[in-house]
Amino acid sequence: MDIFLACILLGMVTGVLAGLFGIGGGLVIVPVLVMLFSAHNFPAELVLLMAVATSLATIIFTAISSVIAHHRLGSLLWAKVFSLSPAIMLGAALGAVVAKQMSVEYLRLILVAFLLYIGVLMALQIKPKAGVAKPSKRLDAFVGVIIGLLSAIVGIGGGTLTVPYLVHGQHTMRQAVAVASACGLPIAIVGTISYVLLGWHDVRLPEGCVGYVYLPAFLGTGLSSIFTAPLGAKLAHKLPAATLKRYFSLLLFIMAAKLL
Repeated sequence: MDIFLACILLGMVTGVLAGLFGIGGGLVIVPVLVMLFSAHNFPAELVLLMAVATSLATIIFTAISSVIAHHRLGSLLWAKVFSLSPAIMLGAALGAVVAKQMSVEYLRLILVAFLLYIGVLMALQIKPKAGVAKPSKRLDAFVGVIIGLLSAIVGIGGGTLTVPYLVHGQHTMRQAVAVASACGLPIAIVGTISYVLLGWHDVRLPEGCVGYVYLPAFLGTGLSSIFTAPLGAKLAHKLPAATLKRYFSLLLFIMAAKLL
């Protein structure tokens, strides 16, 4: 199947999953793009980098949509977003550089480990525990770099990392999700720009790439996911989300196995 058409379907599915489970699409987008790119015989040593970079680019669309929605609902704490964002952007830029320098095998293992980690959390229904940590700009700076770094390496918006930190820092789950969604935008923008610049002169890249971002996959996945995320949110109120999370965790385990 043509990659663009396949990615339209991928975007529709990830949009529903994002709305249904409150997760970023990167968890699904990266492994699926790896399979699609490999099936089309793209250079094996570039497939993972291209999948991660393209995933981050697609998150720009969903992050903007999410920020607008949370702002309208009044749950977005902009002061916290501005406190975390500089460090997150620095971390995202560093993450792209680290991923570029990393061997394919190590990058693959990190992605597999992250998929397994999230899969276990969802299978066991483990939720972030409320903490009593006091707000600290120094702590925000340190944690922000780590969140940006890991997110750029595995191609996600960082919500699975940001939400637990914010909940531990005395924020409600609603506030944490809103702030994490907003922080996904600087991660996606800086990560995408970094991967574009890092791959700008790489002559091994196939036609249709801007740096390491593969445009047909970026447009197909990014645009279609915007329209299906609201559907996932509606389904979340009608379907047994706890049971579906366990099924979804099996999907993550299968994708981790495929990547290995």
